[in-house]
Amino acid sequence: MRLVVIGVNHKTAPVALRERLALVGDDVAVALKQLETFTDGSVIVSTCNRTEIYAIVPQTTTVYGSESPSGPQVMQTTAQTSVNDSVGSSANVSAADMSAHIVKIKTWLADFKQLSVDEIDPYLYVHRDTHALTHWLRVAAGLDSMILGEPQILGQIKRSVHLAQDQKALSNQLGWIVDQVFAAAKRVRNETKVGAQAVSLSFAAAKLVTQIFDNLESRTLLIVAAGEMNRLVATHIAGLGVGRVIICNRNPERAEALAAELRHPNRRVEVRTLQELPQVLAEADIVSSCSGSMDLLIDKTMTVQALKRRRYQPMLMIDLAVPRDIDSNISRIDDIYLYSVDDLQHVIAGNIEQRRQAAVDAELLVSQLVVEMDRRFQVRQVGKDIQQYRARTHDQVDKLLHESIAKLQDGSARPEDIITELSRRLTQSLTHAPSKLMRKAAREGDSDLLDFVVTGLKDAHRGR
Repeated sequence: MRLVVIGVNHKTAPVALRERLALVGDDVAVALKQLETFTDGSVIVSTCNRTEIYAIVPQTTTVYGSESPSGPQVMQTTAQTSVNDSVGSSANVSAADMSAHIVKIKTWLADFKQLSVDEIDPYLYVHRDTHALTHWLRVAAGLDSMILGEPQILGQIKRSVHLAQDQKALSNQLGWIVDQVFAAAKRVRNETKVGAQAVSLSFAAAKLVTQIFDNLESRTLLIVAAGEMNRLVATHIAGLGVGRVIICNRNPERAEALAAELRHPNRRVEVRTLQELPQVLAEADIVSSCSGSMDLLIDKTMTVQALKRRRYQPMLMIDLAVPRDIDSNISRIDDIYLYSVDDLQHVIAGNIEQRRQAAVDAELLVSQLVVEMDRRFQVRQVGKDIQQYRARTHDQVDKLLHESIAKLQDGSARPEDIITELSRRLTQSLTHAPSKLMRKAAREGDSDLLDFVVTGLKDAHRGR
């Protein structure tokens, strides 16, 4: 398969080294161009938790000139293979050649990031062929993430692939592998529950919304305080299709910044002062509060009045603040669903355990899918080998035929002698490869292969 992955992640390298190895912005485009000179296609995945290079190593021997790997002079040598020697060619390279290419990629990475190989090598992991394919699928399915089953990594890989396409760094073979990985990752997420349960506060909050409300386009979300946690909650809940968002915050500039992030043609976003909270509370179906206040922002009296104005339509209140923003006694009021940060943490803990159990099924499915992908690759590669063998056979036959026609035209030999010689040479050429394969199978004691070849040749002679 010639696929190799070289990288670091949150399990193998400290954050300080991950930061130094990160490839972001224009670095990625430059890196892909340089990798193109000594690989047959590459994709770079670089996030806060990992930097990985997925590459197809060349099938031919590559020798570097005197320059560094970041700008090598490359000389490639390709053997001229006759039709008799082309049977059994594959897309694989020898272990020694694979190791040499891995060293070159490591050296290039160190040079590119102005580090020494010795400095980064202890933290790098290397996977080859089906092991590399397994790793890629586990990463895409969220099985190798810091948060088990998280879906963001698949989107990050897709963006990395699109960038490789834009830079023309995605070869046909690597593109085929990418398609297989994406399809397999989708199956893992659809056929297991590894990503089904919320395992972050913002995801858990969004999950509660879907469990309590429908017709989200007619619902209003009230965000009390525009800090980072509430920004995440607002982003996830608004992404569900909520039609209106109200932001109450002491600092109007921060509120306007969050409003700009959330505005959408199908969503109305308003900014109000914190003093207006008692008035706007009645308009909210969903409330998320996370301030740094030492005092309650929403008390029981305010909530009862708002509920009365709402004609007792249900309200979901999420209090992520410590100390609390919302009076805990509100949970006793009918039609109010109040969740504190501790409540959500309990939900998350249970969900993490469910994901861990689902991960067992996901890992088994990954193993099965990798076997299927490897078989499809072998079938695909055999098809190419057969095509190349037939093309070389046609070339050889054409050469012999033209030589015979030339002899017929110049009258240098009797026609029957020319035809006999042509027949002999064609027979010798076409039977050499299977004869060589039969001798090899017999010499290595591979009776199954020997029987298969002998039976196939007999069937061919019978016209089957």
